[in-house]
Amino acid sequence: QVQVVESGGGVVQSGGFLRLSCEASGTFISIHSMGWYRQAPGKQRELVANMVIGGPTTYADSVKGRFTISSGESEHSVYLQMNNLRPDDTAVYYCNVQANHYIGSIVTNDYWGQGTQVTVSS
Repeated sequence: QVQVVESGGGVVQSGGFLRLSCEASGTFISIHSMGWYRQAPGKQRELVANMVIGGPTTYADSVKGRFTISSGESEHSVYLQMNNLRPDDTAVYYCNVQANHYIGSIVTNDYWGQGTQVTVSS
């Protein structure tokens, strides 16, 4: 089992900034990747940024140059620094964790946090 908890959401004005935090805990061998997704009202959930531990990092085109994903003190935590926020960044942001387990063999499962609301006012 893996628990994923996000925090750091809030209400900011256009041009402002926020830093989201995500931490994974539980039983797993290692973390394959950690990333951020968001879902705005009436829209499907979309990738914001994803970081493969020890591998590549990807960003959605809409956030390149404004958002930065980074690891915390361990591979079990990740941050999302969001600068120059825009009203269309308003969404619920979810942390995604892909964790490796040993169940007879190595398997990788997906886990999601509860979401944290980000609201950007114009």
